[in-house]
Amino acid sequence: MRVYEKRLDIEKDVADLHKQNKSIGFVPTMGALHTGHLALVKKALDQNHVVVVSIFVNPTQFNNSEDLIKYPRTLESDLALLSTVSDDLIVFIPQSEEIYGQETNALNYNFNGLENEMEGKFRPGHFDGVGTVLKHFFTIVSPTRAYFGEKDFQQLQIVKKLVEIENMSVQIIGCPIFRETSGLALSSRNKRLSEKQLQESPLIYKTLKQVKNDFGTKSVLDLTDWVSEQFKNNKVLELEYFEIAKVSDLKSIREKQKNIKYRAFIAVFAGEVRLIDNIALN
Repeated sequence: MRVYEKRLDIEKDVADLHKQNKSIGFVPTMGALHTGHLALVKKALDQNHVVVVSIFVNPTQFNNSEDLIKYPRTLESDLALLSTVSDDLIVFIPQSEEIYGQETNALNYNFNGLENEMEGKFRPGHFDGVGTVLKHFFTIVSPTRAYFGEKDFQQLQIVKKLVEIENMSVQIIGCPIFRETSGLALSSRNKRLSEKQLQESPLIYKTLKQVKNDFGTKSVLDLTDWVSEQFKNNKVLELEYFEIAKVSDLKSIREKQKNIKYRAFIAVFAGEVRLIDNIALN
């Protein structure tokens, strides 16, 4: 593996690859890697000549400073895990100044309202930070394709809009949600869960699956009330939100319409750890 810390070094390597007409796949991560990340890397390897993986805990997308401090950082094991996939990866592990310069500030984006739904309501400024860091990474890495998991489905839609706004040529590839055998969506934050929280957290996906099963016969209001009841008396998990939204604009709905694709979204706290998940309904 070629591991770079400096922006100028990886930019030189990438420029040489482009001169050779080689396609570049890009998998941006914040580290604490798991098998879901590795699946993204493998897909990128299948579709490109070269793959770049970034490991960078982006400060501008955390609206909660405590969450930023506690976010797991496991660089040594991350690099060891990546080496099990391929020895030919390029890994970029920059410090903040390599991305942002001397002032670590996010740009203000208008993602046509996508940023104001669900996660945007509960994490103000989050998607400005996501958009800003990805704009910098796309400029540095100049990827042909970039890979994102559908667990962060709202983020995936926003990244597609970012590419449109910034007029970038990178193709955004969404990949299926990867799960524990229990059904819990894989997340770097899962490493912070206690044994009891790990035992209870499969309720999240179990609930989503039941919503999908009942979506054709029950109203949105009935489904929403039912989900609230599933978490009402749970002493380990606390429901932050549940919404059924249109895939096209992520706006939540009260009534279903024909010929429109919908998705259910959920956010749950297990103690201080915030877990999100979603599922296609039709």
